[in-house]
Amino acid sequence: MNSEIVESFAQMVREKGIDKDILTGIVEDVFSMMVRKKYGQDAKFDVVVNMDKGDIEIFLEREVVETVENPVTQIDVQTAKEISGEELAVGEDFVEVVPLISFGRRLVVSAKQNLNQRIKEIERESIYNEYSNAIGDIVVGEIYQIRRSEILINHNRNELLLPKSEQIFKERYKKGDTIRAVVKEVRKNAGNPVVVVSRADPKFLSKLFELEIPEIYDGIIEIKQIAREPGERAKVAVESHDDRIDAVGACVGMKGVRIHTIVRELNNENIDVINFSEQPEVFIQRALAPAKLKSIEVNDEAKTANVLVAADQVSLAIGRNGQNIRLASKLTGYEINLIKEGGEDEYDIELVDFREELGEELYLKMIDAGLETAKDVINAKLDTLLAIEGLTEEKIHEIREMMKRDLEEAEVDEEEDEEEEEDEAPQAAAPGATLPEAAAPEAAVPEAAEPATPAAVPAPETPAAETGEAPASKEEPAQD
Repeated sequence: MNSEIVESFAQMVREKGIDKDILTGIVEDVFSMMVRKKYGQDAKFDVVVNMDKGDIEIFLEREVVETVENPVTQIDVQTAKEISGEELAVGEDFVEVVPLISFGRRLVVSAKQNLNQRIKEIERESIYNEYSNAIGDIVVGEIYQIRRSEILINHNRNELLLPKSEQIFKERYKKGDTIRAVVKEVRKNAGNPVVVVSRADPKFLSKLFELEIPEIYDGIIEIKQIAREPGERAKVAVESHDDRIDAVGACVGMKGVRIHTIVRELNNENIDVINFSEQPEVFIQRALAPAKLKSIEVNDEAKTANVLVAADQVSLAIGRNGQNIRLASKLTGYEINLIKEGGEDEYDIELVDFREELGEELYLKMIDAGLETAKDVINAKLDTLLAIEGLTEEKIHEIREMMKRDLEEAEVDEEEDEEEEEDEAPQAAAPGATLPEAAAPEAAVPEAAEPATPAAVPAPETPAAETGEAPASKEEPAQD
């Protein structure tokens, strides 16, 4: 029976990955509990567990006396002689081996439950310690269950949780897929610890750079800052600690092979790699690329920057839905205010358009204070706004951010509309391309033909061009 018990414990060591010495200690504690329940708290005993030999022995120690007053700690001379077969004198210690079968079924079942509980506690502690030490590291697991708000991943027989908020929104997952993610958080729970992993966290992008770019892993190149909108775009600021190595070039790799590996892992997320600079003006200029800036005024105390750009660079600086300027602000830590050269006041929004967001009461108070447009609010002094009842610094910051965002989007929309109109303008000026009848007047042909290239002259002769006989038509006048 002893060997069977030890073999079951050895199997736990193999399956659960529990340290043998720790399990030995647990078994000793469990059997000690059994002895105390049967013989009482005063009992003197020793539990010996030998995992290698597959043996468990319990030794009960009692004192030999003439008259027994406490049977738990004492034994009379005659009984000791009957059990051991030896003559023992009064005052000597009598050690008896207690067979496990003598404890009874109830105590054995209780010990088993206690053992399972202790093992589960150790498992939970082991899982917590393992993943707590792995926070910030990438793990590779297999998707085994997909729910509406989360995905469950199997990693080394442990369950990892990928919440909806930590997923890349464009990605589609399937059961059985292998997935990579970074360990973000480990929370203790009533059951097993909850291990939260992420693919949307900037740390995941940082670790991918570390895996794919040896110079970052070796510490030659350092990632200084990351700003990321998962699945859409990211900006990564890097710095080289070796003057001989170009940080951006090393990250991109030959023909972009290194960065393309990371982009594919992130479902084609656009990644801008830029050189970090301690000078805010230089760093902001690089962060707003590909837009070309006219000038930058930086306020280090307020952490703001006023950036002047040409009219044709506004849409590039702002980016689609304000993404470029938003990421640049996150990357640099500065609130970037974009100013259009020669047309700063061209784009503005009447305050009435924010009436619903502000609320009727606050809207009327701001109008009474002389604030009629979004830029009036953005450019107003903080003291002026704080004088309005109901406004706090936090509320003012929220309102300004909302208005700036709407102004940026409105400006980008107008820029795009202008570009579309410019693209359509040449088509409207050449109706002959869509209306053959308009090309009939002969007077119009020489005017268009003079500045044109020779290849453009025979354009009206569509049938010849379509049949591939254009060279023959040029030779006919010579034959006549």
